[in-house]
Amino acid sequence: MRTDTDLRDAAPWTSRDAAGPLTWLQALDRMSGARILCLGELHDRADIHLWQRDVIEGLLPFRPRIVVGLEMLPRSAQPALDAWTAGAMRFESFLEAVDWPGVWGFDPALYAPIFDLARDRGLSLRALNVARGLVRRVGREDWGGVPATEREGLGLPAPASPAYRRRLFEVTGGARPGRAAASPEDPAFDRFVRAQLVWDRAFAEGLAAAARPPEAPLVVGLIGRGHLEHGLGVPEQLAALGETGVQVALTADPGES
Repeated sequence: MRTDTDLRDAAPWTSRDAAGPLTWLQALDRMSGARILCLGELHDRADIHLWQRDVIEGLLPFRPRIVVGLEMLPRSAQPALDAWTAGAMRFESFLEAVDWPGVWGFDPALYAPIFDLARDRGLSLRALNVARGLVRRVGREDWGGVPATEREGLGLPAPASPAYRRRLFEVTGGARPGRAAASPEDPAFDRFVRAQLVWDRAFAEGLAAAARPPEAPLVVGLIGRGHLEHGLGVPEQLAALGETGVQVALTADPGES
């Protein structure tokens, strides 16, 4: 585990509303004021998962009650998550119970430091995702083709903003020979956008629900950065739900903006 000194000596933090770089403690102080804090990730990067773990641990002196929301697991995995944090399961049994290879697939060792921290420090874990079948079905049929009883409790997402459609179109390769969609506004791109919005809405509703108990925990969502960058995706869905006090933190490699 990295020490506080290591963290203080790491690359500085920046913020859109700060005059200059922030120290580790200044960044923690700012993040501790959030109701919902989203920590973006690249799923296959061990260093980013350690960063997420370190941020959560660093926030505990500021906000002792933290709920960690996980993109990785569907809501059906919640009983196994509860059993894990209660100390009633070995890690291998937990992975089997949630069908980790089937629902996520990335090396579970990448996430083990976060699961261990939650168990060791008594943090609640919240499954944010939904079944892949629902995502595929909405993409294929739109919400009108899915009965309300089969939507896993999700409300209708706010429409994708033009900026988000442009962003999604760019990160999926943009206009290119052989692609059906010629632009972000092309109806041929709607199916992909609808599927993306299912995830965004599911994560947003899960985070919002976790933030509502009277104890007012700090809710920390661990979510792929493509759902968070530029304030698009999940932050937009949280705003549509009326949620305030939302912050997003992302890592940057050397040379990256």
